[in-house]
Amino acid sequence: MTSESSDLLAPLDLAFWSIESTEHPMHLGALGVFTADSPSAAAQAAELLAARAAAVPGLRLRIRQVLLPLGGAARHPAPGFDPLDHVRLAAPVRDFHAAAGALLQQPLDRDRPPWEAHVLPAADGGSFAVLFKFHHALADGLRALTLAAAVMDPAASTAPPAARATRSEERPPWWRALDPRALPGLVAAAPGRAASAALAAAGDVGRALGIGASVARATWGTRSCAALTSRPTGTRRTAGVLLDLDDVHRVRKTAGGTVNDVLIAVVAGALRRWLDERGDGSEGVAPRALVPVSRRRPRTAHPQGNRLSGYLVRLPVDDPAPLARLAAVRAAMDRNKDAGPARGAGAVALLADHVPALGHRVGGRSLAHAARLLFDLLVTSVPLPSLGLALGGCPLTEVYPFAPLAHGQALAVAVSTYRGHVHYGLVADAAAVPDLERLVACVRAELAGLVAACDDRTSLIQDPRAT
Repeated sequence: MTSESSDLLAPLDLAFWSIESTEHPMHLGALGVFTADSPSAAAQAAELLAARAAAVPGLRLRIRQVLLPLGGAARHPAPGFDPLDHVRLAAPVRDFHAAAGALLQQPLDRDRPPWEAHVLPAADGGSFAVLFKFHHALADGLRALTLAAAVMDPAASTAPPAARATRSEERPPWWRALDPRALPGLVAAAPGRAASAALAAAGDVGRALGIGASVARATWGTRSCAALTSRPTGTRRTAGVLLDLDDVHRVRKTAGGTVNDVLIAVVAGALRRWLDERGDGSEGVAPRALVPVSRRRPRTAHPQGNRLSGYLVRLPVDDPAPLARLAAVRAAMDRNKDAGPARGAGAVALLADHVPALGHRVGGRSLAHAARLLFDLLVTSVPLPSLGLALGGCPLTEVYPFAPLAHGQALAVAVSTYRGHVHYGLVADAAAVPDLERLVACVRAELAGLVAACDDRTSLIQDPRAT
C-alpha cells in the first residue's frame, strides 16, 4: 500500500470498527518496560518515537466512511498528520500497570490515525515504559508488532517482515476487475467463473451454518461463571505476570503437548485457584476460552487487515488435578487443530465475511452484545521476536500484551514469550475484578504446581516405590 492509496476495510476490520463503544474500546495494547540509561531517557524515547513514527506509512492511516460499498470504510493517509498528536510523555509514575489501566480505558480518537504511544517515566528514574495502543481495525497482533518494531532502534527491529503487495494487490478487487488489460480474459472466463462462484457461495453458506451449529452446541451444559461476566463500566485494570520459560518447557517435556497448551492450562488452573480463594467456587465451571488463530500468510498476505479465526476451548477449571487439566487442554486443542481454523465454534470471526458492510455499520453494537453468548474470555498469544529490542539504546526488558475486553466480559488474557520469559498481560473491568493482583499470584502458583506435579511424576517413573 502506497502513501497515496486507500484501502477498504475487510469485513472483520469493519466489525471491530463498528462494535466499539465508550465502555468497550477495541484497541490492542502492549506495555514495554525499558532500562533507563540516564535521567532524560524517557524524554529522549518520546522524541525518538515521534520522529520515527512520521516515517512509518502505516501509522499515518486514519479510517473514514466511503460511499461504496454502502456502510463501508477505508484506511487512507491522514492530511496534516502530526506524530505529536499520538506520542505523549507522561509525568513520572510509581506503578506502570496502574497508569496503563487508566490509559487503556480511554478510546482512541476516531478522527485521527487510531494509535497512541504513551511514554511513562518511573518515579525512581531507573526505568521507563511505553504503552502502545493500536485499534483492532488498524492492525491485528502481528501487524501491531510490525508497526511497533518500526519505531524501535533499527539494529534491533526484528519483527516479521511485512508482506509486500504488488501494485495490483494494493488495489481493491473492484479496481482490478475494471482494469482494461484484464477484460479479454475476464470475458472468456466468465461462464466458468460464474459456476465457480456459485459453488464457492454454496460452500461458504455451508461453512457458516456449520460454524453456527458448533456455536450453539458450545453453549450447552456449562455453569456460567459470574466472576468472568460484567456489566460494562468502562473502567480498566491491568496486571502483568513474568514467568520462567524454562519451567514451561520442563512441563511440556514431561507431560507432552505444546508450549501454548501449557500456557492455556496455566490460565485454567489459575482461574480455579482464584475462584476458590475468592469464594465463588470452581465446581462445575468450564468457561469457553476463545483462542485466536492467525490466518495470515506472512510472505503473501496483504499487510493491512485482520486475518483471524479461532479455536474454542473449554477450560477444565473444575478439574482438581493440574496434569489432568493440561491433558484436557491438550486434547481440546488437538481436536481444534484436526478440524482446522475454518470450522468449529471458534471460527465465529469468519462469519463477518457473510455480513454486508451496511450490516456491520447498523448492527455492530448488537453484535458486540452477542460476544458474551459466544465465549467467556479471550486467551490470545502475541508473537514477539526472539532477539532483544531497544529504544534509544535502552534495552526492552519486559513486554506485556493486552487484548480488548468484549462486551459483558470481565477478563482478557494475552501472553507472549520474550528472551527466556513468559509475559502474561491481564486486562480486567476494574469494577468487576478489584482483586486482579490475586489472580496474578494464582498464575504464578499454578505454574509452580504444574512443575511440582511433573517432578512427582518423574520421581515415580524413576522409583516406582516412591510415595
